Amino acid sequence: MSTKENFIQHINDGYTTKGSSILLGAAILENEPVGETQVKIPLKTLNRHGLIAGATGTGKTKTIQVLSEQLSSFGIPVLMMDIKGDFSGIAKAGEEKPFITERHAKINIPYTTADYPVELMTLSAQDGVRLRATISEFGPVLFSRILDLNDTQAGVVSVIFKYCDDHKMPLLDLKDIKKVLNYITEEGKAEISEEYGKISTSTTGTILRKIIELEQQGGDFFFGEKSFEIDDLMRIDENGRGYVSIIRLTDIQDKPKLFSTFMLSLLAEIYQQMPEKGDVDQPELVLFIDEAHLIFNEASKVLLDQIETIIKLIRSKGIGVYFITQNPMDIPKGVLAQLGLKIQHALRAFTANDRQAIKQTADNYPTSDYYKTDEVLTSLGIGEAFVTALNEKGIPTPLAATMLRAPQSRMDVLTDSEITTINAQSKLVKKYQEEIDRESAYELLTKKIESAIEQAEEQEVEEKKSNEPSTAEVIGKSVTKVVTSASFIRGVFGILMKMFRK
Repeated sequence: MSTKENFIQHINDGYTTKGSSILLGAAILENEPVGETQVKIPLKTLNRHGLIAGATGTGKTKTIQVLSEQLSSFGIPVLMMDIKGDFSGIAKAGEEKPFITERHAKINIPYTTADYPVELMTLSAQDGVRLRATISEFGPVLFSRILDLNDTQAGVVSVIFKYCDDHKMPLLDLKDIKKVLNYITEEGKAEISEEYGKISTSTTGTILRKIIELEQQGGDFFFGEKSFEIDDLMRIDENGRGYVSIIRLTDIQDKPKLFSTFMLSLLAEIYQQMPEKGDVDQPELVLFIDEAHLIFNEASKVLLDQIETIIKLIRSKGIGVYFITQNPMDIPKGVLAQLGLKIQHALRAFTANDRQAIKQTADNYPTSDYYKTDEVLTSLGIGEAFVTALNEKGIPTPLAATMLRAPQSRMDVLTDSEITTINAQSKLVKKYQEEIDRESAYELLTKKIESAIEQAEEQEVEEKKSNEPSTAEVIGKSVTKVVTSASFIRGVFGILMKMFRK
């Protein structure tokens, strides 16, 4: 057989599936797509997580769009963290253009346009479905890890949660936990010391500063009610397509602490609430995390360990997590080792550090008789990528440089009026737009302090009254003073009279 025939057999043997699969495109040999090949990813392996990497402008967003469209078509909901704001066009049908038709002719895949059901969500003041969570839902351990507290400080946070549980004081937002910190340092210091032991004011001061840092990054907007319910990410439309939930994060790039907080809380909540699935024919939900380095760059070692642990465990719940970043080296090794699907777009070699990164990236991919991986990595065109995945038996597939199919939906963002229309029609926007501020630790402690002050004032008044002399006592004292004064005066006059008589 010729080299091309061997290549076709090599790729098709590696990417043939018995069950349902996602079709990415056709493999490339010697810079040309081979239409007789099909690079397909089995649905049953998509809960094994993945990586989509590549330099700016190489087509990562369009790759996520292609994946999301096909997942939705199979009835699999998608959650996309859209930091650059260029993903929303999936809500509208695309437009067939000559360069798309030409591309699809080369890879031997018919092209049709389509739109997909979308929910627009937000962590901030942007329009969309509000995403919130309460402090209590985090729990003391997770909340301490988010704040990057040491063991002593984390112990104090545990005491705060225990105190609030014991006294039925819900911890809902940041003002609640700040109020409790102030209380145990001042008015309630004696009460806390008696029930739970002494707490250092320097420790509570450090915790308070960490909370203020989180608050300044938008934590006060995120923490509170109404809490978002995970079931609302699992919705299917009337045509059996999974909803694509897009979290609009264009204003969050300078708030990495908030982004890390949200991501960890979301993963933890999904893990806690979703039942065990084991091996499934297709995932229950797929998450795409754009600009993933924002999570890892600002995360402490403890937080990274927590994320790594959840990534390991969450796949048994039927959840797939996909990280999108420019350089795969942005992903910690412990997390990178968990990723079954890797789609690597082109990397650029401008500096010695770039060349070193390319060499390290190439080393993370299977060897191939058909590619010099480090060289091809710098020559891939827009919409082309190296692909390696897991087959249905969990065995890595051959490395395939792939010309990817084009998205069926719009390859551009929604207009403001289109965003307004989607939000106006959304049931979830109406469900979560109301901000609830029910009685919680802040209000209960404020009442407790005010009540204590009132009691103290009343006691002071009573004590003053009990110490005031009666009218008879006042008159008696006055008479005594008068009598005493008169006696004194008489005594003085008596002495003077005796002196004059002499």
